[in-house]
Amino acid sequence: MSKREVPGVGPYGGPAGGWGALQAVARALKHQMGVAREATMLLKVNQPAGFDCPGCAWPDPRSTSSFEFCENGAKAVSWEATTKRTTPEFFARHKVSELWAWNDHALEDEGRLTHPMRYDAQTGHYVPVSWDEAFERIGAALRALPDPHMAEFYTSGRASNEAAFLYQLFARRFGTNNFPDCSNMCHEPTSVGLPEAIGVGKGTVTLADFDHCDAIFCIGHNPGTNHPRMLATLRSAARRGAKIVVLNPLKERGLERFASPQDPVEMVTGRSTAIATDYVQVRIGGDVAFMKGMMKTVLALHRDSLSKGGEGVLDRAFIDEHTEGLDEVIADLDATAWSDIVGAAGIERAEIERIGKLYAGSKAVIACYGMGITQHHSGTANVQQIVNLLLMRGNMGRDGAGICPLRGHSNVQGDRTVGITEVPPDDMLDSIERVFKFAPPREHGHGAITAIEAMRDGRSKALICLGGNLPVAMSDTQVCFDAMRKLDLAVHIATKLNRSHLLTAKETFILPCLGRTELDVQASGPQTVTVEDSMSMVHASRGSLPPASGHLLSEPAIVARMAKATLDDASLDWDGWVADYSRIRDLIEAVFPQFDRYNDRIQDPGGFRLFNAAAARRWNTPGGRARFIAH
Repeated sequence: MSKREVPGVGPYGGPAGGWGALQAVARALKHQMGVAREATMLLKVNQPAGFDCPGCAWPDPRSTSSFEFCENGAKAVSWEATTKRTTPEFFARHKVSELWAWNDHALEDEGRLTHPMRYDAQTGHYVPVSWDEAFERIGAALRALPDPHMAEFYTSGRASNEAAFLYQLFARRFGTNNFPDCSNMCHEPTSVGLPEAIGVGKGTVTLADFDHCDAIFCIGHNPGTNHPRMLATLRSAARRGAKIVVLNPLKERGLERFASPQDPVEMVTGRSTAIATDYVQVRIGGDVAFMKGMMKTVLALHRDSLSKGGEGVLDRAFIDEHTEGLDEVIADLDATAWSDIVGAAGIERAEIERIGKLYAGSKAVIACYGMGITQHHSGTANVQQIVNLLLMRGNMGRDGAGICPLRGHSNVQGDRTVGITEVPPDDMLDSIERVFKFAPPREHGHGAITAIEAMRDGRSKALICLGGNLPVAMSDTQVCFDAMRKLDLAVHIATKLNRSHLLTAKETFILPCLGRTELDVQASGPQTVTVEDSMSMVHASRGSLPPASGHLLSEPAIVARMAKATLDDASLDWDGWVADYSRIRDLIEAVFPQFDRYNDRIQDPGGFRLFNAAAARRWNTPGGRARFIAH
């Protein structure tokens, strides 16, 4: 079989980053908005007085440089701050049936949406609609549903804390916990697996921990493509001598070597920094087996040390004080044959033992993982095996050690923190009832898969999308396409056109919103929103560009006006909250005590870190201890 030729794709022998990254950025800037305008915006990316990059959730360093962005970030900014516009005239020229034949890149490349639009089934075109009429018709359609559980409230991970909080309040006051969310498609095994093991569904490390570890395990992720700013952190760790072990079936250039665009020597000389000290190409789906092999190795080293009068390799003090379940894991390891491990992992025993010894010989270890771990039928087991490995050596809740799930969108973690979940905890619902004086629904709602199934089967008839491109993000796009076409109502809050907007229901609306880069002015003046990165740091974000159109509304404003048009509850002051986003943050603080002094603490240029119980070795599990879980 001959290799398939892909235009623009060919052999590449250089490092990740370097001049290739700069050239790609320059092409993006020229294509979208012009170099001078873009250069001004890039100086504000991830800066204390600027806006949070929409590209990824990697945290910002405490001491920022002038260039806190990467190739992906620059492209994301240029894509949002483009000078191109998708106007009513564009929709008048092109029927939806015609646009369906366009590829996804071409749809978004038309530029920023400028006016609220409504699909007209008689003409096959989107037509302009006033904001008042759009909200009136949306509210009427939602109220007409026989049951509030027939509505789905989808959320993209790029919505701010403020928008997400109002959104979940709207849906719960409407009467449902149906929150299909992009987290369902990427890190659900993290949200399920980590709480069972350590009592919190988030990572335990901070960026500073990478300065103190002596080994980093990078498992099932590709920072060069998905979170390139992480490469600067890995580069720094590699240059000070930390071991970096990569477990990944595919060789990723960014994890092999990296040339920092901010290092004059590397840029001028063409040199680069080697990242991985060890690169293990584990078989796809063989992660649990490989982890078991490493743990068998650690256990054998421990027993050998004890037999010779040594102190052993396991951190018995930590294990005895903080954990439970080790005996079951040991029994499982003893019962698992090396031949089975080697067969499943696709790696020879000697290599697994070598990596296991490297782990055992490291004093402080961070384990980072991405969707190569979570997007498996065994995703939860994968996550919990990583936890097992870390617990054996006490690598949890101390400097330079812990677990680091790598989130994608820049506020996907924050959205969950402020209530976007189909499985709401009782204490959150109790707080909502106390603060807002209504009883929110208690039954579990729909996640992404159950939402699509409900739409497919006619049990759900309305879909509100706070950003995103739901059917394209799901694995079985055709089922999603067919399901969305059966809806009575589809509402898309978006900055640019995408394929989901072409899946028209009986009533379909595109509501254009402000982007991260744009100035958001409400009744009290310019507003700030907040986001949470993948290490639980919450910080402010404020755009400065003039809006792409005078007809745009902010996400909080759109959510609030939909809620007002739908609900009959004068006690909820939607207008007052949108007039000053600090009032929304006061509400978040009232519901979630971890946001204590929210408005004060975001004045810190670096923001603040939400309390992480597992990082403090406090385990919010039923037994009050971290749990070893056998698989």
